[in-house]
Amino acid sequence: MSRIQDLAGIAPDHLPRTLRILLENALRHGTASDVLRNWEPGATGELEVYPSRVFLHDTNGVPVLVDLAAMRDAMVALGKDPALVDPVIPAELVVDHSVIADVFGRPDALQLNVAREYERNAERYRFLRWGQQTFRQLNVVPPGAGIMHQINLEHLARVVEERDGWVFPDLCLGTDSHTTMVNGLGVLGWGIGGIEAEAAMLGQSVSMVLPPVVGVSLTGALPPGTTATDLVLTITETLRSHGVVGKFVEFTGPALADLPVPDRATIANMCPEFGSTAAYFPIDHQTLDYLTFTNRPAQKVALVESYARTQGLWHDPTANLLYDEHVSLDLSTIVPSIAGPRRPNQRIPLTNTKQATETELPNGPRTTDVPGHGAVVVAAITSCTNTSNPAVMVAAGLVAKKAVELGVVSQPWVKTTLSPGSRVVMDYLRAAGLTPYLEKLGFHLTGFGCMTCIGASGELIDDVAQVVREQDLTVAAVLSGNRNFEGRIQPDVKLNYLASPPLVIAYALAGRIDIDLQTEPLSGDVYLRDIWPEPAEIDAVLREVLAPDLFEHAYDDLFTGDDRWQELDAPQGETFAWGNSTYLQRPDYFTKQTDDLTGARALVRLGDSVTTDHLSPAGAIPRDSVAGRYLTDLGETELNTYASRRGNHEVMMRGAFGNVRLRNQLVDAEGPLTRGPDGTTTSIFDAAMAYQRAGVPIIVVAGKEYGTGSSRDWAAKGPALLGVRAVLAQSFERIHRSNLVGLGILPLEFLPGEGDDLTGNDPIDIELHDDESATARSAGRTYRLRVRLDTPREHDYYRHGGVLPYVLHRLSEGHTL
Repeated sequence: MSRIQDLAGIAPDHLPRTLRILLENALRHGTASDVLRNWEPGATGELEVYPSRVFLHDTNGVPVLVDLAAMRDAMVALGKDPALVDPVIPAELVVDHSVIADVFGRPDALQLNVAREYERNAERYRFLRWGQQTFRQLNVVPPGAGIMHQINLEHLARVVEERDGWVFPDLCLGTDSHTTMVNGLGVLGWGIGGIEAEAAMLGQSVSMVLPPVVGVSLTGALPPGTTATDLVLTITETLRSHGVVGKFVEFTGPALADLPVPDRATIANMCPEFGSTAAYFPIDHQTLDYLTFTNRPAQKVALVESYARTQGLWHDPTANLLYDEHVSLDLSTIVPSIAGPRRPNQRIPLTNTKQATETELPNGPRTTDVPGHGAVVVAAITSCTNTSNPAVMVAAGLVAKKAVELGVVSQPWVKTTLSPGSRVVMDYLRAAGLTPYLEKLGFHLTGFGCMTCIGASGELIDDVAQVVREQDLTVAAVLSGNRNFEGRIQPDVKLNYLASPPLVIAYALAGRIDIDLQTEPLSGDVYLRDIWPEPAEIDAVLREVLAPDLFEHAYDDLFTGDDRWQELDAPQGETFAWGNSTYLQRPDYFTKQTDDLTGARALVRLGDSVTTDHLSPAGAIPRDSVAGRYLTDLGETELNTYASRRGNHEVMMRGAFGNVRLRNQLVDAEGPLTRGPDGTTTSIFDAAMAYQRAGVPIIVVAGKEYGTGSSRDWAAKGPALLGVRAVLAQSFERIHRSNLVGLGILPLEFLPGEGDDLTGNDPIDIELHDDESATARSAGRTYRLRVRLDTPREHDYYRHGGVLPYVLHRLSEGHTL
């Protein structure tokens, strides 16, 4: 009989559900829990969290395994057993970030893109197979199964875990910021950096400050004609404006009773876009219905309900839960919307899109029967954010069907792609007879993976790309993803808009972004209203085609892989045999640099909302970039993407700050450029190496929200290898600040009202006064700073030069982690 750590009489009745889960975690692991036992709104304190499992994808997972392999080598060098470096909790890695939309708009697009994927990534995939065979608790989902978060939602998530004689909540931490998607299923989870993930896999706790909890009350119901995408874009705008960075968001209110899990998951997925740590929906009958619908065993569904009711995790609308802050949203006020062109929170009601988009377009030729300014050149139904939601996917299929029947086609300059998050999506679209209509509009299946959403969108149509470059056209992408940062989706595309899948199709038909879809025809005399399906039409299709056996079929051999995967010749052995690979190289994160920050120089001076895409791009490696030239000099002709090269620190450090849209205020140019020690403009990499040779410490100066976006550990690893010793910013995004600490980079936060006039043009002397405060002096000015080492564990990490040196020291001394 499994045991339950019963919270009755321990947890205050008013404790938010997210904090009840953390209290159970603290009690079971014997860590400090007083702050949770005695919690009241406004409480502060420190927590040590032990995840029940760690969740990875290939582009973040490869460097995680590279680091673990390097730690095994370091153990051997110390005369210790390399097998001491081994995960002590389950870890699951999904290969979903590597497939690129090279081929599109044709029936064999899937097969050709998968073939190219294996050609490009065979070395990485052999390494992942070595890791799966070597690390005892690592399971790898091979390419082609879908997107990690959708697979987690539909199959992997336990909700309630049974292990070692205990029953406890499934607390899932992952190396992708959208790990929060599973919050829609009542699982508490969030994104962490790859360095933190490695430590957690080795038994370390994740150290954090007790987050404020924001209660978001949802009332009303979505009006006909609106979608879950419209709802999440409104929530993103609302909560980003409210300010939820570093906080838990917990949804409540009467609207939950009728809000299905796919809609909840769409909202929870975009949690990083509104900035909170988690976006939690409580367990209720909607949760149980979804677990049954996705073919979870009846015994598991019953256990989830019993445990949730016992532990106070079941949604009781009458419960008097308290929150630090409150936000309310009436779903009946939601209107059709898109978001862009550069941030997910830039919501535009569909009625205002023409006016809003026209302000982004320069003078010059507009799109008519040929592409001009405002042309939509990418229309992508992509990302687990929306493809996990059958209602919006069926709506897209019905829009396609009606358009084809009325003789409307996609414009010839639009690159149209369909990359769903699981095989289930294609199964129910085929069963509904909607696939042929999507294909007639060019939306052929291009792959099961993240693709356009993470910038793996491939090249534009050849002649379109030529026109865009020759005429310097400002063109647009419309995608059903979660991010639209500058330079992320496609290098030639300056404007990026998020939209629901049916609206993606509408923009493909129109071929331009500067259109009022509600008053102007898509083509000829066909308007959007003529092809938009009624809710009853969508519901009828869903009732006809959705059944649990779809999920049984999709997930019966999840970890097996296809013949290509099985035929990979994976190396054997407790340590990895490093070679001359341009994909995999053993890194050195075990050398601590000096703490002296006197006479530091700013490598870059950046503004507000700098994203991890600016700090470490994921897309194609430009041939004329520093990283591109490095690979070309080694004889490489297929440069691939930065995301695929994350196992090679030599490439990635050359790609640090490598975004073509980076704006470094030290130089009057766009891109990865800065001033070197001699004052001349040069590449950021070359300047960093020159400063290293001169023995000059380098830092980064930035504005607010430094490090927004993904949990990309290379956004900290790259700068660390360049020699960056500290980042001075007006505020940090949560995950990136943690990654900086994990790499031994000191995060220093300007006190309110300070830092705007620190230009970075002059030497900077930084002095640490104690564990909490510091000052920076430059050009006769003194700036007060807060040391953002937020917990005792983070101070330990920084003193050792980062997480990996700390863990290696503990293991080599025989300590249990």
